Amino acid sequence: MEIKNVVVAGGGVLGSQIALQSAYKGFNVSVWLRSEASAERARPKLERLRGIYKQTLQAMKTNPAAYCRGLADSPDTPTEQLDALIAKVDAAADSIRFFTSEQEAFSAADLVVEAIAEVIGEKEAFYGSIRDLLPQRAILCTNSSTLLPSAMMEFTGRPDRFLALHFANNIWKNNTAEVMGTAKTSAESYQAVVDFARAIGMIPLELKKEQPGYLLNSMLVPFLNAAEALLANDVADVETIDKAWMLGTGAPLGPFRILDIVGLATAYNIVAASPAAQEPGSTAQRIAALLKAKIDEGKTGINAGEGFYRY
Repeated sequence: MEIKNVVVAGGGVLGSQIALQSAYKGFNVSVWLRSEASAERARPKLERLRGIYKQTLQAMKTNPAAYCRGLADSPDTPTEQLDALIAKVDAAADSIRFFTSEQEAFSAADLVVEAIAEVIGEKEAFYGSIRDLLPQRAILCTNSSTLLPSAMMEFTGRPDRFLALHFANNIWKNNTAEVMGTAKTSAESYQAVVDFARAIGMIPLELKKEQPGYLLNSMLVPFLNAAEALLANDVADVETIDKAWMLGTGAPLGPFRILDIVGLATAYNIVAASPAAQEPGSTAQRIAALLKAKIDEGKTGINAGEGFYRY
């Protein structure tokens, strides 16, 4: 199957990245958002990414360490080619269309990447609202961080053309795409998504079976939960916990810097959905309350200018 028209549902941290990366690699991209207010919040995210892409490509002219696999084929890309890629970023960003109408957004889609909130009820409502609008050929992917596609496939009306396509954050640099189907996903749909991931500059990571958290988050979420527990239980403050990780491992970022990049709303939705968060006085409940307090103050992470740190 040939994929040309890509629709990203949601303009949050990863939704905006998926949209720009897909447009940068030559796909016709639309972003569907629930309201004009959501669209107004999404546009600055795309503008921020436009700047990052252009600055990174510019830096690659003189600094090999600036190379990002999702933006250029080689760290030795000639200057004139980098200039062409910089111009390509502007063309890609300007080409992305925003829709609040489901009919306008989805009626010509070849591939839909759902990147809405990590709440199964919201995903069920979304899939139900678009299932009769999608062309028969369309493949539907979820970018869910933790939910299994088999838990959602019957909502879609196309279980044979539904699977998970999960991206790491900063996809132009950390260019992995985890592809995970269900027992009902057709081989043709699975391969089409693998091919799409490769076409937008990702390295497809093919899972043999369903796994909560996929590959990356099976490792990352317990790590972040451990850091959140240290804070929620007053063992140490944010800066000290991050410093322990960075100094002890040589990592460039600590867990709370990573949480700011992921977005505190996503982190909250994951922990709030856990059975442990329903137990009064539990560490999970304290973590959820800590994250909710930040979110209520508008401190949702790097895109908001403040999360656990100010930016």
